[in-house]
Amino acid sequence: MEAMRVVKHENLIPIHILKEPIKKERTLVRILRASCLIPQRYVFAIIGLLGISNAFTMRVSLNIAITQMVNRTKNLTDHIDPDACPSDEMLGIVNNNTKPYAIYDWDEETQGFLLSGFYYGYVTTQVLGGFLAERYGGKWVLGVALLSTALFTFLTPFTIRTGGVTWLFILRVLEGMSEGPAMPSLMNMMARWCPTQERALISAILFGGGQLGNVLGPLLSGLILDGGRDWAYVFYFFGGCGVLWFIFWSVLCFSEPNSHPYISKKELDYLNKSVDKAKSNIKKDPVPWKAILRSPPAWALLAANVGHDWGLYTMISDLPKYSHDVLRFNITTTGILTGLPYIAMTTCSFIFGMISDWCIKNGWHSIKTGRMIYTTIATTGPGVCIILASYAGCNRNAAIVYFILSMGLMGGFYCGMKINTLDLAPNYAGSLTSFVNTTSTFAGIITPYLIGLLTPDSTLVQWRTAFWVCFAVLVFTNIIYCAWTEGEQQWWDDVRRLGYPSGWKHGPIIKEDLTPTTDDPEYMELTKKLSSEIY
Repeated sequence: MEAMRVVKHENLIPIHILKEPIKKERTLVRILRASCLIPQRYVFAIIGLLGISNAFTMRVSLNIAITQMVNRTKNLTDHIDPDACPSDEMLGIVNNNTKPYAIYDWDEETQGFLLSGFYYGYVTTQVLGGFLAERYGGKWVLGVALLSTALFTFLTPFTIRTGGVTWLFILRVLEGMSEGPAMPSLMNMMARWCPTQERALISAILFGGGQLGNVLGPLLSGLILDGGRDWAYVFYFFGGCGVLWFIFWSVLCFSEPNSHPYISKKELDYLNKSVDKAKSNIKKDPVPWKAILRSPPAWALLAANVGHDWGLYTMISDLPKYSHDVLRFNITTTGILTGLPYIAMTTCSFIFGMISDWCIKNGWHSIKTGRMIYTTIATTGPGVCIILASYAGCNRNAAIVYFILSMGLMGGFYCGMKINTLDLAPNYAGSLTSFVNTTSTFAGIITPYLIGLLTPDSTLVQWRTAFWVCFAVLVFTNIIYCAWTEGEQQWWDDVRRLGYPSGWKHGPIIKEDLTPTTDDPEYMELTKKLSSEIY
């Protein structure tokens, strides 16, 4: 019976695994442990960074490529923009801007519709991704999500040339559905790999991958497309990178420290002591949705995520178009300049993360105060900067500086509200992330399409209106977040330890017939014995 109880528990290794196979692998395992100079939590962070980077490059590859796919042929008398900026050709910076593969006549509304297609699919699989990650572990859910996205990306040129707008939109929806489980799975793994005192730094590394992707996507796309090359190469390149990443992820990363075959005992002990985990076996408990949906901090987190996504998707989806259509840069320069703001964002996210961890560790401010400070920096600062950029007019240098400063300040999100999920619900981080992302992803659906409606002629004045809308969303969502956010684990994340709050009248949220918890002395003794046999 004791062996049966050990096998059932989520954190224990079945007895049968500890027999002959383990003895055969012991020498190899020891060699692997000794050769791993980098702690496995940082291996996870680095490989995760590359995965999220590739996810974003695949997501934004269409944003640059579409400028070379579309060749709108309308008469100059259709619309005369008195505020139009001179192009690179007019300024003598380049000699030509031929687009030999621009064979599609898609208007601004159609382009906005296509750019938003990804998010129609992305919103549908968030909850499923959180459920699968919490039930089966985040490694394969995340890995398969990005692998399938890579394969769909690789098929994009064939799809466009075969089915046009309709097929491309369907494919983008499928890409979004594939990538949807990625972030809930990542948060699930972070809740198991990130010690409380290192959360801001590790999250800055991981989430910095998104900004690295936003840098490399436009930059590499611009270089690939330089000289009038076929836009199909962009999709082949990034799709191939996604397949290559999957191989490294499969070999080097694991869902949690206790399932890692060659993590050092020192690091495993450290993580088991310092990572906030439930004292109970929550895998048999249902996700406490009725408590989450009644939790003000969860809704505050949702509001902040809407602001983040609205601002970020505005920049991801439409900064290349603004640089190309309004500031009139050629495609190579557009790719380079579109990437610069994300370099600033990545750099600032590291700086903000280290400062936040240091201040919390030294007791300068609480976790809650830190999350509020950096979320406020990441909303109001960028909101002001994009307005200033729009009023800079055709002063290209000033506009680009404002955009770079805007995205740099937005790096505060990653040690602010983005990591707040782990504070509130380390056990249900995947489900809480899916709840937040599912709703806030509608910003990704609305933003490109709304901007397409607001900028039918892609003029400077029309874009200024779009940026004022973005400013209003950023500021308003930050007010909601600061009013209701918290910095501590919520009761519903571990009700067996924290209990129900006074006044709770909505029935139980957990099952009562669970196996012994980790507080059981007999269970702890068995765990210690098995661990010593492994190591």
